[in-house]
Amino acid sequence: MYIPHVMDNTIKKAKSQIANFITLCNLSFGGAAIMATLNEHYSSAVLFIFIAALLDRYDGKVARRLNQQSELGKQLDSMSDIISFGVAPAILIYEYLLHGLGAAGMIVTVLFITCGALRLARFNISEANGTFVGLPITAAGTILTVSYFLAPYVPIGFYIPLVLILAVLMISTFTIKKV
Repeated sequence: MYIPHVMDNTIKKAKSQIANFITLCNLSFGGAAIMATLNEHYSSAVLFIFIAALLDRYDGKVARRLNQQSELGKQLDSMSDIISFGVAPAILIYEYLLHGLGAAGMIVTVLFITCGALRLARFNISEANGTFVGLPITAAGTILTVSYFLAPYVPIGFYIPLVLILAVLMISTFTIKKV
């Protein structure tokens, strides 16, 4: 027996969660990247971070398209981003390269994650005005992930300044127009 209002409410509830589901998939791929890294499957970790980036690109678009933007979605997106573009890339580069540098490798890794979290927290309490303040964590994490492919061609000392520069750019106050 078809009950129109029950079906309509079910469809409406499902529609309201599509963007959050995409965001949770982003977070899941970030978590999978961390686990792949810990199991020394570095190429898989890179792939998982790239998939997370693709999902991150579309969760907000879907929410806007369906007119389902919410405070929950905004917070969930930031929590996903710290995992997928803060922790996952930092752990990837640390485990693959920086762990051999001892305390210096550990410090810059933690600094990258910390600056990413600060940048996301600042973003969440700011007014949306069509610009980003500082380098978005998605960009910083993607750049750090792409740098994995440079490892055979650059000295390990390249990575300490790279991680530090990305960390500082995330918390800097320059503005970037949203695209």
